[in-house]
Amino acid sequence: MQWAFGMQVELYFGQIGGLGFYSPRNEMEAQNFILSLIKSALSHHVRMQTHALQDLRDALINRIHELGTEFKVENKIDINYKCDKEKCLLQWAENNGAKTRLQIAYVEGAGRGAIAMEDMEVGDIAMEIPASITISEDLVYKSDMYQVLEKIDGMSSETMSLLWSMKERHNCNSQFKMYFDTLPENFNTGLSFGVEAIMALDGTLLFEEIMQAKEHLRVQYDELFPALSKDHPDIFPPELYTWEQFLWACELWYSNSMKIMFADGNLKTCLIPVAGFLNHSLHPHIVHYGKIDSTTNSLKFRLSRPCSVGEQCCLSYGNFSGSHLITFYGFLPQGDNPYDVIPLDFEVDQVDTMVECPLSNWTTHMVRGTWLSENQNIFYYGLPSPLLDCLRSARSQMPFAKTLIKANMEVDKEILEDLQSTFNAMMENLSDMDSVDRESSSWDVKLASQFKEMQRRIVSSILTSCSTGIKLVEHELSKCKAEE
Repeated sequence: MQWAFGMQVELYFGQIGGLGFYSPRNEMEAQNFILSLIKSALSHHVRMQTHALQDLRDALINRIHELGTEFKVENKIDINYKCDKEKCLLQWAENNGAKTRLQIAYVEGAGRGAIAMEDMEVGDIAMEIPASITISEDLVYKSDMYQVLEKIDGMSSETMSLLWSMKERHNCNSQFKMYFDTLPENFNTGLSFGVEAIMALDGTLLFEEIMQAKEHLRVQYDELFPALSKDHPDIFPPELYTWEQFLWACELWYSNSMKIMFADGNLKTCLIPVAGFLNHSLHPHIVHYGKIDSTTNSLKFRLSRPCSVGEQCCLSYGNFSGSHLITFYGFLPQGDNPYDVIPLDFEVDQVDTMVECPLSNWTTHMVRGTWLSENQNIFYYGLPSPLLDCLRSARSQMPFAKTLIKANMEVDKEILEDLQSTFNAMMENLSDMDSVDRESSSWDVKLASQFKEMQRRIVSSILTSCSTGIKLVEHELSKCKAEE
């Protein structure tokens, strides 16, 4: 699960040096949590404590403002793009009880986005969507296809909703016609990559993720069709349930759905009209948005940091890597993503001179851009400590003490040279798209090129750290030899 992946990465790397926290999203979430505790404490205060709590609250809000200013992104709005369908959807939503302080516009480099119509502060509600206009499995239960689908072993509520949407998008009398009219003909996620883009990614993590996802979806589709259309052509018309239509619906639900906790405690995967225009950011304004308010029976998108008039208001889709975001959402986020890592799989007993690593015989480690590391010094080199410690343990039966002695320097030099060799080979595999003409290339080839460029940047930083580390070690070795 991607949530587990994000947690694993955070535990593995700890905090980012310099920033003093793992990610802007996590920092914003932590500070807003403390604010909620202060708010609760103020309601049960004694007079002496009031001023102290208010001072703490003011200090936190000032810190959030500073972070917001530091990570504010200037967006350029394309005034030539007419959002007529989006405006109709917004009006429909407001007629059905939605409230918003955002308008829809086309943001260069991001597509359609939600722009603040006024200055908003921490805690303000940017958007409120009533539960009555969310699209969830409840609509399937009311449809004629439910009696057929419920009899299929292993049929999930998510797949039911997906199949329902494939038909409903063509229903001229649908309650959600305005919503379906705003959806694109092509979502342009990694699931729609063409042959040229796929081949360009051969040997990368993104290639594996896309191929595995498409294979899974194809198997799922073949288990359902054409059987359902043959047995129930009135409910599942074959022209509406082709592989292409199925893939479109998969991309819709992958890229636009949200996990929502309803007032009755049930967690459902939903499409949220209008809220789907909120784009992802590594520095989101909205962090918590997945629970229906039982008092208003609505979904409230409350700000965790300020949003100025004219600024694009963003939320966080989750702690996802770039490969996941391309595969299921169709974009790479702006900025340094701390979840962009390169896993290293190696079997310890196959490495020369290694003894059993204390972590496990088959160990999965990871590396990321070393510019995120706080320590480039001897014994650290900007590389993750769990990886270095495991490799050291595998090369020596004695505990490794970080002391400047010859034996330790020789072990570290060997490790750095091995890593350098590994990543040199990886860099060669990532150097095939230097001649890509981005202006004339298709969207998928451009995105594949961006991913490989990001991977090259990570690998290049690791190679630089290895090279610098080897020089540091050789310098210390020369000192050891001089003392002998």
